Amino acid sequence: MSNNDIMRGFRYALDIKDSEMVEAFKISGYELTVEDLKNFLKKDSEEGQVKCNDRIMTLFLDGFITLKRGKKEPKEGEVKKPEKKLTNNMILKKMQISLNLRSDDMLKIFKAAGLELSNSELSALFRNKSHKNYMECGDKFMRNFLKGLTITYRG
Repeated sequence: MSNNDIMRGFRYALDIKDSEMVEAFKISGYELTVEDLKNFLKKDSEEGQVKCNDRIMTLFLDGFITLKRGKKEPKEGEVKKPEKKLTNNMILKKMQISLNLRSDDMLKIFKAAGLELSNSELSALFRNKSHKNYMECGDKFMRNFLKGLTITYRG
């Protein structure tokens, strides 16, 4: 799935307004007009669609986290390094944080989409990539998560 597909699905599932998305970008320090946003949300086949790169997606998700949960003060000496390559695992984690979901909430969302996961399978998605039990969050997981979010939040 492309970042554009994920952003479009996340927006639809939570019924996020254009102004709220623009505000999330603004919080992250990225000025974006509603017209620019609409170009990110266009489908691949539509004229004028602009590809959403990893940096833009990270700015949106980080801004959305701050919008929903408030600004987090960094610990002393802590420097946040921006992600070089955004993976579905990172996107899933950022979505979980922004919506303040616990593991049982996540399992219910996946189940609503028809994907039964065990608690250990879910935790494997959030492990460090170097961990022996790390599991990659493929497009199937992401599609099902967005589908489950839509069912859960929009009925």
